[in-house]
Amino acid sequence: MQMSRSPAIRVVSPDDSNTPAPQQRRHAHGSAEVVAEIGAGLLAARPYISPKYLYDGLGSKLFEAICELPEYYPTRTEAAIFARHGGDMARAIGAGTVLIDLGAGNCAKAASLFPLLQPAQYVPVDISRDFLTEAVSRLQQRFPEIEMTALGLDFSNGFALPDSVRHGRRLFFYPGSSIGNFSPEQAVAFLRGLRDNAGADGGLLIGVDLIKDSAVLDAAYDDALGVTAAFNLNMLRHLNHLAGADFDVGQWQHRAFFNEEGSRIEMHLEARTALTVRWNGGEREFARGERIHTEDSYKYTRQSFVDLLERAGFSSAQVWTDPSNWFAVIHAQVTPS
Repeated sequence: MQMSRSPAIRVVSPDDSNTPAPQQRRHAHGSAEVVAEIGAGLLAARPYISPKYLYDGLGSKLFEAICELPEYYPTRTEAAIFARHGGDMARAIGAGTVLIDLGAGNCAKAASLFPLLQPAQYVPVDISRDFLTEAVSRLQQRFPEIEMTALGLDFSNGFALPDSVRHGRRLFFYPGSSIGNFSPEQAVAFLRGLRDNAGADGGLLIGVDLIKDSAVLDAAYDDALGVTAAFNLNMLRHLNHLAGADFDVGQWQHRAFFNEEGSRIEMHLEARTALTVRWNGGEREFARGERIHTEDSYKYTRQSFVDLLERAGFSSAQVWTDPSNWFAVIHAQVTPS
């Protein structure tokens, strides 16, 4: 593929001068905003921590391991959809987009589509900046012809793209069903933000986990090897680092189950015994069996998610699924104004 500009890799920190949004600040030990956010969640009537704090360096590696587990169907099912229908997706999207990969992790999913999509620029975005930097450095060696700009930031509450991201036809890529971490109303608000950043001719390629037997769902989030448990418990180590907390990981256990009424998987950390947790500026007593809510993963029908996309300002949705209808990949375009 011929490029009009010389290939390059650039890693942009959220506090770069051309990245104005305050919510883009990188997680840092001692950050007053981060400590305040964590403390507010721990002191809530029903304690919670945002799932974004699952992803430090170790958490990102543990999630990679989860994706290899036999119980965790989303990764392999989605990959099979891309393998079978990637050509159709590429024809619907067109070559030469600015491919913005949200929650990029090791960048493997987007990289598998490079030969089909032939992006003009690849922009991976992930909260774990060091992990992302390593992944993109490896990827640039494989695809030296593609300009790459990595963004190490938290995009969960919205973000403004820096000037280093081209203003051409933008395609947001959000695979792996991570949209399920938002409630439906939060998802609409988040997707509206993507629409606003995509531009009039932009679009979205997104992975969506579909409703299925609860036994399949429960096993996917509570595997026999305990890798998901380690992933969830590692959040406590991350909180110790970020907020100066004194969590003892051995005093907690992983809980995950499908909430059928809410159409969502819930993940929690449950206290094994009565205990007190302290962090910079606060503390809380937890009773035995009391839980900290760490993640939701909402599940949809095909039509319910297409309806959600329309509410967010996207239209012309094309849906591809696996033969069992366990998972969907959807391409949608920004609705013309």
